[in-house]
Amino acid sequence: MNWKSHLVYDALWIAHPVLQFAVAAVMYWRKQHRIFPIFFAYLGFQIAGFMILFPLHKWGEYSHYFYGYWMLSAISVVLGFRLIQEIFEDVFRPYHTLKDLGTVLFKWAALVMLLVAGVVMASSPAAGDPVLQAIVTLQRCVRVVQCGLILFLLIFSKYLGVSWRQQSFGIALGFGSLAAVELTLVALHASAHLSPVRSSLFNFAAYDVVILIWLTYGLIRAQARVSAANVLMSQRWEQGLTELQHPSSSDSLIPIFEGMVDRAFSRTGGPQLLERKTTAASSVTPSSGTHVALPRQFASKS
Repeated sequence: MNWKSHLVYDALWIAHPVLQFAVAAVMYWRKQHRIFPIFFAYLGFQIAGFMILFPLHKWGEYSHYFYGYWMLSAISVVLGFRLIQEIFEDVFRPYHTLKDLGTVLFKWAALVMLLVAGVVMASSPAAGDPVLQAIVTLQRCVRVVQCGLILFLLIFSKYLGVSWRQQSFGIALGFGSLAAVELTLVALHASAHLSPVRSSLFNFAAYDVVILIWLTYGLIRAQARVSAANVLMSQRWEQGLTELQHPSSSDSLIPIFEGMVDRAFSRTGGPQLLERKTTAASSVTPSSGTHVALPRQFASKS
């Protein structure tokens, strides 16, 4: 890497915490850090990570920078997955049953990713570090899920009533775009179509663009959810899952049958027929096998 590339690399890297601090300040000013606490913590973590890694990269030993980078990357993977869950919960905030189902699915997805990382760690060659291989695998799994999240929002935003001006959509758009760029750069670097220097420069530049997207979404006024007929499908999903989760008991069918009988009587015989049937039912004496509680004065005479 020549001196010009070093200058561009450092400039793009230094721009990260500056823009991230601007995004965090806007979120705090608009009280959005209460809605997205994980994303707010992610911004603070990235700023703190820069303050640790940048001096180690410039003036420290490479071994310290190497282990510090991968330790922070492991924490960033966990925060990245929690960010996906936070965006998902904000999107499905009006649909409590769907949100509960999504939470269960995310827990299973996290378990599957940990299993995949464990398999990669156990089957990695002796020449490579198995822990680093596991972290890289987790990173790529999270990136794939982030790409899937933005595709999900682009396809189903109309049915969920999600506006493209909502901050959750902007956060997902940023992470999804960054994930797509990183996965593309990894593929180009693995196939020897892109050098590591250019790959790092493109990655840093893409992250700066993503932070600018977050800053733009933080500054614009969020639009309310769409309450049109498009959300009826999501409401039907919510109602169907609620009925599966809380099935109706057999006793709740009695009022339905009573209403059906009342409507049948009112259509066929009218109120008079219903009155005659009620009178006849009240005049029937109980059978000998039925225990009837008599009033106190009759019980004393007997």
